[in-house]
Amino acid sequence: MSLLPLEDAEFLRSPYEVLAQLRAKHPLAWDETLGRWLAFDYQTCNAVLRDRDLARIWKDREPSADFGQFNLIHRNALLLEMEPPDHTRLRRLVSVAFTRRRTEGLRPRIATLAAALIDGLRDGPVDLMSAFAEELPVQVIGELLGIPATDWPLLRPWSNAIVKMYEPAIIAEQRAAAETAAAEFVGYLRELVATRRVTAGDDLVSALVRVRDTDGDRLTEDELVTTCILLLNAGHEASVNVIGNGMLARAVGKPRAMACAASGPVARTSRRRGTHPLRLTFAALRTYGHRRRFPSQRRNPARPAGRRPARLGQSRPAGIPAPGHPLNLRRDPAHLGFGAGIHFCLGAPLARVELQEAFAALLPLPLTLAGTATSRPTFVQHGLATLPVTLT
Repeated sequence: MSLLPLEDAEFLRSPYEVLAQLRAKHPLAWDETLGRWLAFDYQTCNAVLRDRDLARIWKDREPSADFGQFNLIHRNALLLEMEPPDHTRLRRLVSVAFTRRRTEGLRPRIATLAAALIDGLRDGPVDLMSAFAEELPVQVIGELLGIPATDWPLLRPWSNAIVKMYEPAIIAEQRAAAETAAAEFVGYLRELVATRRVTAGDDLVSALVRVRDTDGDRLTEDELVTTCILLLNAGHEASVNVIGNGMLARAVGKPRAMACAASGPVARTSRRRGTHPLRLTFAALRTYGHRRRFPSQRRNPARPAGRRPARLGQSRPAGIPAPGHPLNLRRDPAHLGFGAGIHFCLGAPLARVELQEAFAALLPLPLTLAGTATSRPTFVQHGLATLPVTLT
């Protein structure tokens, strides 16, 4: 039996009580059903994310013939799934084009997009998820990549289908839909890259096409396409859920819950695999305070713990309260929502700008619930399917 009741609809809607119990019982535990070690508390998750003996090494989904394009995306997602030196090379190249200045320069445009979506909320009861939370991140990433506005409606379905593959348990139809979405997305971006090679613009795809490092190295087409898909899937899905979860908490008058929602829309980060089993057995277990041996080469997913257990005491970073106390939304706490270590999210500056402008537009509005919010039946991407609201 799994430690996580993944078939329980109530757990998927609100997993925090179960996770708090697991965190109090054991910060690190072996899950027989999933066949993995699970990390639950901040200290352990932080250590796992930063431990260089635990690597992100991609293994193709099997049967590989059924997942050619899905595997292509991840095999070349060196930022997400690979380790140095390949990770170092790709991050250096992408960072040259995807600068903080470029993302900060989007702020006025993001504010304009948010204001336009707000105007659509004034015509009566609306679903805030479809009318705002799902629209704004798609529009932002579409503008960033230089995708024509007429094609923005394609992006959300592709992303949503692909990220379902990250859930612990999915059905055959979802796996097939993910491969179809991956193939269509890859094909679309190959055409866009070919266009930008001939007619460059002021968008990120054009910048990635042009970028070279000091040694003349540049991105391959597969790396370029994969990077664009990663930016959409990683940045867009989490932002949708942060907006939805945060505004639900605000609508029901629970700012404490809003702060927690804003730090944890992704319930699990990527798996880690031990690269030095014998050294890992002793060094890591001593670090993590756990007596049980890691199985050699066992994958190890870590949950980004935005809520800290009280027993961490003085090891809790400044700005992070103990469980049961509200986060301060005006601070930038050292949560793990963007990961940690060398795989810290490259798009974190864009996410911060996007969410700042989203909440700046939404929070002054007198929004009230106009019905019952419904949750998505997923664990990894923890968020809402619908959030009916009205302006009062």
